[in-house]
Amino acid sequence: MRRRRVTYRPSKVQGAFGVAVGAIFVVIGLVMVIPVFGLFGVLWTLVAVGITAMNAYQAFGKNYTGPQITIEEDELPRRGASPSPAPETHNHISSTALDVKGRLQQLKDLKEAGLLSQEEYDKKRQEILKGL
Repeated sequence: MRRRRVTYRPSKVQGAFGVAVGAIFVVIGLVMVIPVFGLFGVLWTLVAVGITAMNAYQAFGKNYTGPQITIEEDELPRRGASPSPAPETHNHISSTALDVKGRLQQLKDLKEAGLLSQEEYDKKRQEILKGL
């Protein structure tokens, strides 16, 4: 099974837009929300200030490096499996050439090899069984 980690950093233009929108929410908080809702208005305004500050750092901060998308994949060991099993080679027959029993067995083998999630396995299994 694989686990994906995705890291995303917004661009400076997105940060500047966030500052403008955040400033509007701060003003709304000060002028309308605090007088009407009291303590909730203070919380609203503090959150708006925090979001505006974060966006200001993204837009104007000297240490901010700009847009970046990073995708990392980690191989996770299956339960009961050795931490780094040797890669197996299979000469699988095309699933269209197999009967239903063979297709279900091939599907089970793919799941046990960690190539399919439980959800993918269940969905494909239902498709195969509907074809009966």
